[in-house]
Amino acid sequence: MSDVIIRGATERDADALAVVHVRTWQETYCGKVPQEYLDQLDPAHRRQGWRQWIQQDRPPAGTLVLDHERDGVIGFINVSPSRDTDTDPQLVGEIVAVYLLPTFWGQGAGRLLMEAGMLRLAKAGYREIVLWVLETNGRARRFYEAGGWRADGSKKTDDSRGFPYVEVRYRYTVDIDSMTAKIASWDLSPYPGG
Repeated sequence: MSDVIIRGATERDADALAVVHVRTWQETYCGKVPQEYLDQLDPAHRRQGWRQWIQQDRPPAGTLVLDHERDGVIGFINVSPSRDTDTDPQLVGEIVAVYLLPTFWGQGAGRLLMEAGMLRLAKAGYREIVLWVLETNGRARRFYEAGGWRADGSKKTDDSRGFPYVEVRYRYTVDIDSMTAKIASWDLSPYPGG
């Protein structure tokens, strides 16, 4: 994708982040979580949460957005030290969330977001990164596995939404030299020709 830039999120992005978050949930989890839950999701209810989340971001934690030349913010990734009690947050980073509007799936945008988030964590000194994914989200699991991630056998169930949401943990070991070389080859200048 040559018509995008990756940049740090600002409070001005809260509305767009809320839309990406909700629309992606509604598409991704259709048939995987109760439809009535998906139907009640509303970006207006997420905006303030996004403003607060961005205000609280402190490196190495942070949100990066994928900003499309014509369409604005089309995706985001949020990273932090690992929140898991069985990992050391000084040594293990976490991809907390990565979402991309469905119309941009399959075009390399998700890979750009993942690699940018992973590079942020690697530059902060993390050599191992974890993420959690819905157990039944085969598309995401295939995406992570194609990128070198492996399920590590950990599983958790979140009942806070009124239904069981079972997630599995994936783990990635960072090779900083190959990651840096790959990222250096990208053209992430603002909109080519613009």
